[in-house]
Amino acid sequence: MKKTLLTIAALAFSGSAFAFHCPADMKKIDAALAASPKISAAQMTEVKKLRAEGETLHKAGKHQESVDTLAKASKILGM
Repeated sequence: MKKTLLTIAALAFSGSAFAFHCPADMKKIDAALAASPKISAAQMTEVKKLRAEGETLHKAGKHQESVDTLAKASKILGM
C-alpha cells in the first residue's frame, strides 16, 4: 500500500515539475529566436510552429508532450 501511495505522489509531483519546465523552455527558445539564429527559412518556420504547439500543449495540461515538442524546436536551434 505504501509503495502505491509513493508512486502516486511521485507521479503527481513529476507532472508539476513538467509544468514549470515548459515555460522555461519557451523562454529559451524565444531568446534564441530573438538572437536571429543562422537557420534556414524552413527551419525557422518549423521552430515557430513547434514553439506555438508546445505552448498550446502546456496550457492544455499535456506537459510531457509540451516538453517533447519544445525539445524538437531546441534541437533545430542547436540548443
